[in-house]
Amino acid sequence: MQLGVIGLGRMGGNIVRRLMRAGHDCVVYDRDPKPGQALAADGAVVASDLKDMVAKLAAPRAIWVMLPAGKITEGTLAELAGLVAPGDTLIDGGNAFWKDDVRRGRELAGKGIHYMDVGTSGGVHGLERGYCLMIGGAKEAFDRLEPIFKVLAPGKGEIEPTKHREGRNPTAEEGYLHCGPVGSGHFVKMVHNGIEYGMMQAFAEGFDLLRNASAKEGLPPDYGFDFDVTEIAEVWRRGSVVTSWLLDLTAEALAADEELAAYTGNVSDSGEGRWTVDAAVETATPAEVLTSALFARFRSRVDHTFGEKVLSAMRAGFGGHVEPKPGIVQPAGPVAVGADTVPVSTSPSGKG
Repeated sequence: MQLGVIGLGRMGGNIVRRLMRAGHDCVVYDRDPKPGQALAADGAVVASDLKDMVAKLAAPRAIWVMLPAGKITEGTLAELAGLVAPGDTLIDGGNAFWKDDVRRGRELAGKGIHYMDVGTSGGVHGLERGYCLMIGGAKEAFDRLEPIFKVLAPGKGEIEPTKHREGRNPTAEEGYLHCGPVGSGHFVKMVHNGIEYGMMQAFAEGFDLLRNASAKEGLPPDYGFDFDVTEIAEVWRRGSVVTSWLLDLTAEALAADEELAAYTGNVSDSGEGRWTVDAAVETATPAEVLTSALFARFRSRVDHTFGEKVLSAMRAGFGGHVEPKPGIVQPAGPVAVGADTVPVSTSPSGKG
């Protein structure tokens, strides 16, 4: 199949590479010409602007926008809506707010244009591991583009099959799922990222407790431990019920430097955690762990613990997230990048 991709940052570029490896054709665009030039060497067709991209794609077109949520994505989709034709499909694969998706889908449907929201998890490792895809939009649009989703997803791999799944949706086992109408994909991804916050916070607090349980002034005499947290992280990876990719990343970071000296413990939040808490309030759903994990990130910007260095190390591991520089104030409202989706390149329709 042929797909247009706008935004060739850490995830957008690798999405193109994974598709081309499987024989799909990609037309690409980024305001920065360098990533496009690199992909052209691998076989991608580079567009000079959005109008040129639309001209280079055969109808019915499919264009995947992989940009930070907010003004830049809004502007890019608005410009594309004036260029594409009825029957074409526009996809937002970033971490947009699901209510924005519902609005966009309604507006584009009036023009006969399909809109899909695809929650994309996999971070900087997606090229080799594949991407978990949570997809919202019309079923007919999903069916037409399923070959794209199937290639981007990780497939069954070596994960043990889940018992009692006979007769259920087989695509979930492949790592991609049509979740429902427009907005549903990003809603599921939003909750996914909220859960991620809670899991990361649990690991962070646990390793902080292990460090603080070592014999030191002010502790009861029974606390005579001298735990090697690097080895504990490693042993937990082998058969423990807390085995996970997040634990793998933690063990790797601790093995490289048990003090995690490269991290301050100033932990950013992506916006999706805030949206998750908002949804919990709107639906009157108790979400104590997710809310606490979000507030812990706020507190980390004032006073840092070893546990928060662990959080920073995990975020760097799966998403390449870099801690904010000293003196930079975190935004008061939700920002436009997800916990494991931070495209760094831009289109001409927003700031860089």
